[in-house]
Amino acid sequence: MPQIAYVNGRYVLKNKALVHIDDRGYQFSDGVYEVIAVINSHLIDLEAHLDRLSYSLSCLNIDWPCNKRVLSLILKTVLKRNYLKNGIIYLQITRGVAQRVHEFPSKSTKPSLIVTAAHNDFFYQNKHQFGAKVVTIKENRWSRRDIKSVSLLPNVLNKQFAIDKGAYETWMVDEKSQITEGASTNAWIVNHDNQLVTRPLGPEILGGITRMRIIDLALKNNLNVKQKGFTLKEAQKAKEAFLTSTTSLVMPVIEIDGVKIGNGKAGNISQKLLAIYKEYIFEH
Repeated sequence: MPQIAYVNGRYVLKNKALVHIDDRGYQFSDGVYEVIAVINSHLIDLEAHLDRLSYSLSCLNIDWPCNKRVLSLILKTVLKRNYLKNGIIYLQITRGVAQRVHEFPSKSTKPSLIVTAAHNDFFYQNKHQFGAKVVTIKENRWSRRDIKSVSLLPNVLNKQFAIDKGAYETWMVDEKSQITEGASTNAWIVNHDNQLVTRPLGPEILGGITRMRIIDLALKNNLNVKQKGFTLKEAQKAKEAFLTSTTSLVMPVIEIDGVKIGNGKAGNISQKLLAIYKEYIFEH
């Protein structure tokens, strides 16, 4: 089945889709993006993604290419034209096409917008029951990780570092020996007081949409959530650990840098949160 993409006002075959060679996203990574889960043909937490998109655009002084209502319609149209039941919608907005100079182009330059779809049954995979291994590396990214920028080279290198080590994810460790987040996930632990601990929002981490939803659902289910930093040693001694993201959902962590977490199996609280999150998705 041919795939359909949206590129700057046109719906085109994905294998025929083109962006200009002078697009600032290509030249400078001068843009932002969102990845939105699609489950049973429904865009999960769409409004939260659009709110985060608005924040990222504002931080970089990039204009909206269209208003939220129109963008929502475009996303849903791409979903329908690709007959997407389960998978992801990817959208990217850049500062547009202009002569290659470092400063911002003229205000008449229009932002570029692309939207693509990908079929993926990550929601129904059973990999979560086995848990995942994590490795760590010294934090090596810029200081504004709260912006969902397309400039992801350190994240790419850190994800490959995990793969090369036979792990699922890399968690970054800052100058205070505290975990910031993963290459493409937010990091959590469950301490021995059964508190769910995750780093508070700030420029050091991306405000994950799944992270946001898990906090909300945990509190509604009488679980204790603490947004505070934790060290690598605290993570290795934790009762449980897990990570969250759009495509990882709630993934139990069973090992960090070769050290087993708890009994080395997917923790009960992590699995409970995954079940609660899946229930939320089916109900919405």
